[in-house]
Amino acid sequence: MNRILIAEDNPHIVDFLKAGLKAHGFTALVAEDGGQAANLACSDQFDLLILDLGLPRKDGLTVLREIRGQGELLPIIVLTARDGVDDTVQALERGANDYMTKPFRFEELLARIKVQLRDRRIGAQPPSETHLQVGNLSLDLLTRQAWVGNRVVELSAKEFILAEVLLRHPMQVMSKEQLLNRVWGYDYDPGSNIIEVYIRHLRRKFGSQYIETVRGMGYRLNSSGG
Repeated sequence: MNRILIAEDNPHIVDFLKAGLKAHGFTALVAEDGGQAANLACSDQFDLLILDLGLPRKDGLTVLREIRGQGELLPIIVLTARDGVDDTVQALERGANDYMTKPFRFEELLARIKVQLRDRRIGAQPPSETHLQVGNLSLDLLTRQAWVGNRVVELSAKEFILAEVLLRHPMQVMSKEQLLNRVWGYDYDPGSNIIEVYIRHLRRKFGSQYIETVRGMGYRLNSSGG
């Protein structure tokens, strides 16, 4: 049974992670601050670390530096509520294997955990995917920039995440519930019209031809722009 170390001080997120991991057969232990996280991560007791950047005592970037400085190769997935590009780049440069922004969808985190555990078993560390492109639409996941052709499009943090979800599933109908879950994670209101609002924002910025409404089902990204 794989053992996962969770370095997170938000009790709501900790409970969410522990319940999800337990349901999928993992054993989870929680480190409540950065000092404890660094010590436990180097104890050879765990198969993967889920690391929040905003930890007390020592922040996540310091924890990363200390772990990698001791030669520890434990897979590390960073969680961050920070939108700044610098934090993401620093986390990857200091040895993080992957990162996710909060709020997040547990199903996606679980998939990333499985990839890291599989790669550790076979001794492989493939480069992280940093660019998505579907037709004329493209996203840089490190710089958080978006383009339509050669035109740069300014997106808010949530607009970018919604665009990322759509570009990862071109020509696939995504229901409102799926989009809510993937973009707003554990912190969404099923009765909200927030998806409709953000779809309008993306259509205005990308062009209405790229995102199709499938009546009674959801939304679909057209790879050809219509």
